[in-house]
Amino acid sequence: MKPLEKPIKPASFFDALIPISVLICLLGAAVYLFGDNSSSGPNQIALLFATFAAALIGLKNGYTWKKLEEAMIEGITLSLGAILILLMVGALIGTWLLSGTVPTLIYYGLQVINPSWFYAASCLICGIVAMSIGSSWTTAATIGVALLGVATGLGLDQTVTAGAVISGAYFGDKLSPLSETTNLAPAVVGADLFEHIHHMLWTTVPSFVIALIIFIFMGFNATASNEAGRIDEITVILEQSFNIGFEMLIPLIVLLVLAIKKMPAFPAISIGAVIGAVWAMLFQSDLIATQIDLSQGELVGYFKIIWTTFFDGFSIDTGDEKMDSLLSGGGMAGMLTTTWLIMTALMFGAIMEKTGLLDIFVKSILKIAKSTGSLITSTIATCVGTNLIAADQYIAIVVPGRMFKEEYKNRGLKPVNLSRTLEDGGTITSPLIPWNTCGAYMQSVLLINPFDYALYAFFNLINPFLAIIYAYVGIKILRIEPKQPA
Repeated sequence: MKPLEKPIKPASFFDALIPISVLICLLGAAVYLFGDNSSSGPNQIALLFATFAAALIGLKNGYTWKKLEEAMIEGITLSLGAILILLMVGALIGTWLLSGTVPTLIYYGLQVINPSWFYAASCLICGIVAMSIGSSWTTAATIGVALLGVATGLGLDQTVTAGAVISGAYFGDKLSPLSETTNLAPAVVGADLFEHIHHMLWTTVPSFVIALIIFIFMGFNATASNEAGRIDEITVILEQSFNIGFEMLIPLIVLLVLAIKKMPAFPAISIGAVIGAVWAMLFQSDLIATQIDLSQGELVGYFKIIWTTFFDGFSIDTGDEKMDSLLSGGGMAGMLTTTWLIMTALMFGAIMEKTGLLDIFVKSILKIAKSTGSLITSTIATCVGTNLIAADQYIAIVVPGRMFKEEYKNRGLKPVNLSRTLEDGGTITSPLIPWNTCGAYMQSVLLINPFDYALYAFFNLINPFLAIIYAYVGIKILRIEPKQPA
């Protein structure tokens, strides 16, 4: 006879507070003790201990370890697609550095972009590219990396540049019909995709315009250190180290075309990385010749350098320490710490959802959300909280979307109000949190802590607050029209 399962006891608000308190305390301690290196291991340990705390609450309330383990495994499974993309982005950065694609982008960027409008231009360029391909991740890993190199050449602030890159990348991603999150939000609440995009314009475009104006003013007040002399130095280093030419941009063009043609991200980025390796062999043979190990023969050494670039990235010694740091990096191995962070974050989020601890906060919020303004504000707060707790933008869209869907319907609000709010609160805030999958990814690519660039990601900061203002004032809050009698 099969033994009876222990009945599940509903979680209390105090239960939900315990793992959250553990996480907040440990993450705070990690930042205090390890600073910018907190995402290289300390944050992962904090998330792991918070997961154990949530699991203990679950066991106390009647969940079996097998059920909790299945939830954690399912949570990690959800991240596998992102992890594959992340690893291949590492390979792509490595081969594009070796092939001269990124150095060429930096070279021409230094010739064209003026320091006084560099921040605004960076934001706008990333916005256009992300809207075209529907991926903030790919935009940051390609155009964003190059723009940070240009900022170094111009003597401008890399942290502000990262904020501009994030602002533009997430603006374009949010409005692109090719974006996964843009398709996910209306699907969760039952809204039409293009009606959803049209409704988002009302909060997204004004937020982006305000961000651009701020970046323009910051550019006018920016001081470029040793601008002319330093640009000449960097230009000479790039010309001496790489073959520079427009043909080096073909890997980027191919990747953009594949993305526009709606090829999935993983194969598109893989093709881009392989083309980068081929371009390196075709156009950077002199550079490779300076790095190969001739003990095994020239051909084997040549092949070994290309292979190494995929898993361990590319490094160069130009005699200029800052340029060496700028032109070196990439490789799948460089993404393993971020992969570790994503896995521990999603384990914690999965346990919190499985045990009903996440639901406790939402139900508590709904008790005080009486008006439409407070309901939308509560939804945004829940999305931000889910990004903080569950550490993934997809969970921050799906979970609040499921929880608030009926409430919006009951109050006579069209589904697009909820889908827009999910993006205003969930998609936008994800890269501002270091232990979130998006924040971890951006740090691994841009090499700047999200806590630092978050102050300058003006679009991501303004958009949620503008959405709340719209909600209370009643701007573009669409109601369900009553059915006409037959």
